[in-house]
Amino acid sequence: VQLVESGGGLVQAGGSLRLSCAAFGFTFEDYAIGWFRQAPGKEREGVSCISSSGDIRDYADSVKGRFTISRDNAKNTVYLQMNSLKPEDTAVYYCAATDLEGFWRLWTLPDSYDYWGQGTQVTVSS
Repeated sequence: VQLVESGGGLVQAGGSLRLSCAAFGFTFEDYAIGWFRQAPGKEREGVSCISSSGDIRDYADSVKGRFTISRDNAKNTVYLQMNSLKPEDTAVYYCAATDLEGFWRLWTLPDSYDYWGQGTQVTVSS
């Protein structure tokens, strides 16, 4: 089982990045996917989630209207489009997978997830 994030990098404030999360070794279409981020000295924070079919999506208030989550089950990949980036978005971004029923009530809790990626660094300069 493996989740591999990519697409991070250095961008100026106001810019955009698209993160990808590729899944291997499990039945991807049975799992909801969450994106989290962790800045130095801070707790891991739930950013967004998407259900296994893609019909349920949710976002942290801090990214609503700027970030969009999507998935392509044919490619076993989830995407996080990040627009209007701010310096406070700087963090390591992780994707995670869960088959927990009713995950949307608990999606911001890291313990709700079974599998995690290694993370990708996003740095937004002012």
